[in-house]
Parts: sequence; structure tokens; C-alpha cells
Amino acid sequence: MSILETERLRLREVDQSDAEFLIEVLNEPAFIRFVADRGVRTRADALDYLAKKITPSYREFGFGFYVVELKTSREPIGMCGLIKRETLDDVDIGYSILQRFWGRGYAFESAAALMKYGREQLGIPRIVGFTAPDNLSSIKLLEKLGLRYEKTIQLPGYEVESRMFV
Repeated sequence: MSILETERLRLREVDQSDAEFLIEVLNEPAFIRFVADRGVRTRADALDYLAKKITPSYREFGFGFYVVELKTSREPIGMCGLIKRETLDDVDIGYSILQRFWGRGYAFESAAALMKYGREQLGIPRIVGFTAPDNLSSIKLLEKLGLRYEKTIQLPGYEVESRMFV
């Protein structure tokens, strides 16, 4: 189901037909380096990840991670989402664009649209961002979204501390 469109992009819910795409995006070297290795290597792994990590958020919160597609071709180029973590009060924005599509502003376009959607349509009062301390591209993007560094925290399930932007 499509949730929003921008000038060039469409964001839609992830479904079982996206299994191969999930494998690709979750195994990008930058994703593994800056986010985590989710261990999703096979179609069965991808379907399990979808069922346990993505779909429950749609039901519980009414939002989650979305496939980012080029509007004209419907080609999936990445993911962008709003995440409600059990251990945090705030919702955060997450994104990962396949490396072959970097440098075209897609991450910013999708994240800015999703933050606006979250605030205006879903009524989320505060959306924060997290990134690895050495992920300079993500830091720049969060700052371009209007977020500012607040503190460094340890998120459960991550090996290194994350920088929190509010």
C-alpha cells in the first residue's frame, strides 16, 4: 500500500514480494557498516525479518519502514521509515538508499516527506534521528532535515554507540 509520493518517489509498505530487495538492501556494505548485519541472506530470512521486524510496526503503530521506489519506473531504490523502539520514548527516522542511487538526493527527499507525514498526518510530536558516529553522510542528512546533535547513546542490538539528533 502506498503511503505517500514526492516529486520523484513513492513510499509504500513492504510486502512479501520485496523479499529479494530486502536481501539486497540489508546486505549493502554501508548498511552493514553503519547500521548492523541483520543476517538476512535468503528469501526465508527476508520473509522472517518482514514478519518479525517490519509488519508488526504497521499493526501496532500505524507506521514503519517503507520501500522507496522511483515514481516513474516503480524500481525500489531503498527504504525509509519511522521506528518506535521499545526502549525509547521518541519515534525516529531511518533510511537506507542502495549505493548505486547515492548522490541524487533520494534519501533526503524520502526522509523529509516521511517526517512531514509523521508530524502532520500521524500527529507524532517529535521525530529524532540516530546514526553511527562516523557516518558523515547521515549526519549531514539529519542536519539538513533540521535535526541537531544532542547526545551519544547505546541502542539495544547495536554494537557501537549512536549519535542522537533531535
